[in-house]
Formats: sequence, C-alpha cells, structure tokens
Amino acid sequence: MGTGSVRTRVIAVGLILAAAGGAAAWKLLPLGEEGHGAIRVGTTDTVSALDPAGAYDAGSWALYSNVYQSLLTIKPGSDTPVPDAASSCAFVGQKLTTYRCELRPDLTFAGGRQVTADDVKFSFDRIKQINSDQGPAPLFNTLASVKAEGRSVTFNLSAPDATFPFKIATGAASIVDKDRYPAKALREDGKADGSGPFTLTGYKARTSAELKPNPAYKGQAKPARSAVTVRYFKDSAQLDQAWKDHQIEVAHRDMPPAVLAALNPGLKDTRYQTSGGTEARHMVFNVRPGSTVQKPAVRQAIAAALDRSKIASDVYRGTVTPLYSLVPAGIAGHSTPFFDTYPSPSGATARKLLADAGVATPVSVTLGVNTRGANLAEADEIKRQLESTGLFQLQIKPVDAWEDFQKAYAAGQFDAYTIGWIADFPDADNFLAPLVGKDSSMNNGFSDKAVEDLIARTQSFQDRGEASNDFRELQRLVSQQIPLLPIWQKKDYVLSRESVTGLQYLSDGTGVWRLWELNWL
Repeated sequence: MGTGSVRTRVIAVGLILAAAGGAAAWKLLPLGEEGHGAIRVGTTDTVSALDPAGAYDAGSWALYSNVYQSLLTIKPGSDTPVPDAASSCAFVGQKLTTYRCELRPDLTFAGGRQVTADDVKFSFDRIKQINSDQGPAPLFNTLASVKAEGRSVTFNLSAPDATFPFKIATGAASIVDKDRYPAKALREDGKADGSGPFTLTGYKARTSAELKPNPAYKGQAKPARSAVTVRYFKDSAQLDQAWKDHQIEVAHRDMPPAVLAALNPGLKDTRYQTSGGTEARHMVFNVRPGSTVQKPAVRQAIAAALDRSKIASDVYRGTVTPLYSLVPAGIAGHSTPFFDTYPSPSGATARKLLADAGVATPVSVTLGVNTRGANLAEADEIKRQLESTGLFQLQIKPVDAWEDFQKAYAAGQFDAYTIGWIADFPDADNFLAPLVGKDSSMNNGFSDKAVEDLIARTQSFQDRGEASNDFRELQRLVSQQIPLLPIWQKKDYVLSRESVTGLQYLSDGTGVWRLWELNWL
C-alpha cells in the first residue's frame, strides 16, 4: 500500500491532503452524549477516494478500516488474519486455489440493509471490472472468479496463493452495498456505505472526516465508544502547529523529524507510542524506453553513489534507519542484497559502472517528489549527493496533491520518483509482488520472468517460513536490475494527550487504523 505510502498498503509511500486554514486558538468542544466531544485525530495522510475500488494508498485504507468491513482482519499484535465480516474462512483442499468464507449473520450496512454474499461478490467483481489506475486490482492478480451461494462466498484462484487470506484482510477487500455503488464506475458523491465500527457522517475532501460509532457493527473489533474527527493537514509543520495549539488530541503520520527525535517521557501532557518499523521509502525508476534511467548501469550507479546513512541522520534526525532490502528488517525474508553489492557510497564505483556501459555523463534525471513531510528536504539531499559525483544532473519536480502525483508517475512523467510503502499485511510477499511483480503498483514499466516465477513460487507455500530462501533470491535479482532502490525504513509514531486512551493500539504496522480503540479517560 502504497504511502505515498502507497500501499501503493503504494507506502506506500508520501501521502498528502491540502490543509484546512491556519492555526486557531484552543477552546472547549461542545459536550457530546457522554460528556465529551469527538476525539480529534490529525494526520498528513491523504484520502484519494472514498470508494475502495479507486484507492491503493495508506490514507484511504486507514479510513476504510473504520467505515467498511472486510471478511478478515488483523488483530493488534498479531500477523494472522482472523474473521471479521466472515464467521469462518479456509482453503478448500490442498491446492491453495479455492478459498471459501461463510458470512456472519445479521450484518447490516449504514443504510440498514442486510449484508449478503452477493454484496461481497459484487465488491470484488467491481474492483476487477473498474481496474482503476490508482485502485487495488493488482493485489488480486490471482483472483479468477467469485461465487456467492447462500451465505457462502467462494474465491477461485488462477494459481496457488497462500497470501490470499492476507489480501482479503485489507482495505482492498472492503465490502460495499451493491445497491449504492455502480458496478462499472467509481462512486463520487462524497459518501460511504459500509458495515464497519463507524459510520461516516461527514466528509470534506482535504479537510476532515466525521465518524460516529456504528451501534449495529458486528465483527472482530471492539465497539467504538467515542466519535472521532479526522483532520487532514497539508504537511508536517501544520500538523505540528495544530498539536501545539491543542486543535487535536492525537497526531499520527507524520510529525516533523525534529519533533519525533525530541520525544521523551518528561513532555507535558504528551503520551507517545512507537511500533511496527516496517514503513519503507524507495526511489522508483522509470524503465520505459526514453527514460534516462532505462539502462541498468545508470540505476546501478545511483545505487552505488547514494549515502542512505546521511539521509537518515541529516534529513530525518535518526528517526529512520537505512534500508538495503525490499523486505524491511523485522519481516521474515529480510536480507541485505543492496548492502552486499554496494557496501559503502562510492562515486568511483558509480563512475566505472557508467563508463563500462558507455553512458555519457552527466546523466540528466528528473526526480518526481510529492511535497508531504520531509520529502523535499530528502530530495534536495539526494540531488546534492548525486551531483557531487559529477555524474548526474537532477531536476526535482515537486507535486503538491497526492492524486496528481499518482497520475504523474503512472503516466511516466518522471525518470525517477520517491515514494513510501506501508504494508498491506505483514508478509514479505507484500513488499515484493506489488512493487516488482507484473503490472505492479509502481507503474514504472518493469517486468521480469525470473522475478515473476519466484513470486508465484513464494505464494505456493502455506507455511510462509518455507518461502524465505525464495524471498532472498527474489531480492538478489531485484538488486541486480534495480527497478527501485530502498532508502530507509521507519518506526510508527503516535502522539496523544493524557486525556485519551488506546494510542498503543491505533497502529502497529499491519495496515489497520484502529480508531475504535481511542476513548476519553
């Protein structure tokens, strides 16, 4: 998923929403039914679409976690899918090509209509039918057909896919009301009808989402106890100012690096939680004909010259860790092929790579950047480093709106671009297949049969530990061709006021945003 963090689940990946105006003085909220107003949660993430068929990014999926239900979900602190809208799910037989779920009884949408197996089938079919450029269809590349019968839903897969239960535990698998969503187009009325822990009672694009506990919710999550207002800010500085001015009670993704680096237990009226250090950031290369980085030697030279440690220390104040693998540390299958090949930044190595390939220097490269957070400062440091070798000339192309940035890189408007990636689910496959597989969410033109074959092989192991060697080989192949270059991975930081509980459960790197865990003391 991308974070901008796309998730693409494309970190992946940065995400941005234009902010509501400037700072306002703090004042008491009107009292709600239980004596408090809504808990105000601030973020710089972006909601690119309220329709699950039209978004594959962390900000949108964060909202989906609360408004919609999927058949399965991931519990806090776990890496195993468990039933949510389903009462049970399992593979049929040993081939891992048929997966069947039984729907819970008496589930209802926000509008009051009962959730049926036909709604589930409809939700998956329309994702494939619409096939939005910014949608999650690539995640379901093995899904051949869906059958609804009674309260049973059967998924027929085109190839063995042990990761399928993880995929239907994500925002991509959100169940929508077939009577309120068009089958062949995205819904664009600014509303959402789901059966999740909250109902969406108000939404202003680039500003806020109003969430009210859904008393009819039945599923894995605990019942929501407080209304929540999510406020979307343009950048980290505005989020930080809102925190200082007491306009929000919770801050998540992303406060400025200097603020995160200065967190300590002695801060007044501030609680914080760090967890799930699997958010990753990459430089993605456009390998289509006509791009200046089409030749592998150019990409290899950039990999040889880049100083990740300096980016981590100077731009991010040590709140991120240099990453030399597509699979982050902490996820089974992690290895360090980029470090093994390029153990220290070397302009001499980069020069030799280009000379041996007959590439004239300096190489001109356009670098696309979404302006969220510290992305521009990061891009400036990358430009400084590469240009200091005398081998490259970088032109930074900043794009403010996340949706515009997605469209621009999908259309191949940059030679390279930087993007975050947040896991859709905690399995190495999710850091590989959506990024370097066929028709990947990175939209950079890369494809490779050996990589495809290995991805398919890793998906055939129901015991995920048995895929570890193949995951390492996959990463080794990618480190040779370098369609994308890992830069860093980061812990997840959540800040809250002392009057709010549940911050430790809000986010844990599994891709689920648990606003229902928040409550007033």
